Amino acid sequence: MKKILFILFLFTIEIVKSQSSIKAINLLDEVSKKISSYESIIFDFTYSLNNKEEQIKQETNGNITVSGDMYKLNYLGATQLFDGKKTYTVVPENEEITISNTDNEDDISINPTKLLTFYKSGYKYYWDIKQKHGEKLIQFIKLIPTEENPDLNYLLLGIDINSKDIFRLIEIGKNGTITTLTIKNKKTNIKLEESFFSINLKDYPDYYINN
Repeated sequence: MKKILFILFLFTIEIVKSQSSIKAINLLDEVSKKISSYESIIFDFTYSLNNKEEQIKQETNGNITVSGDMYKLNYLGATQLFDGKKTYTVVPENEEITISNTDNEDDISINPTKLLTFYKSGYKYYWDIKQKHGEKLIQFIKLIPTEENPDLNYLLLGIDINSKDIFRLIEIGKNGTITTLTIKNKKTNIKLEESFFSINLKDYPDYYINN
């Protein structure tokens, strides 16, 4: 009898996990469908890093404009621009521009547009906690890497349950570091000039060009 009850218990757990995963995937599909319908997205963000053991607490702000695969990111006093072919990183403090070919589509740090779609593969999904943030009701989805990751335990992706927009991304590191990216002031389908994602190096005559 005990063996039968134990098997039933494990079977129940698997059913709950499956239902949790299906709910999470369905919500992520709604978010992905909405994001892909935008011609352009502009938003501000806050990025915080916290490690209690190392007594590290930092918070910075930035903003980004995205259209298709192209983007312009302003962060930490620098501007990074991807025109669809190359990435240009402009650092006024050093009077330097670094130009690089971008071909690693899976690297979020290289292509910030992936912040909005990275979750579509490489993870197991589970329905997690629901929280109130001001007038927003945020449903968190837990993302666990399907392959061993030396740095990452799991991610929590917070989604505005009413608007189906991404609100927050929390990364739980294996070294105790928690990083949080919160999206604010999002605007969509803003008409941009054709030259918005381009750069004229002649406008930076005194800059060192690292090509």
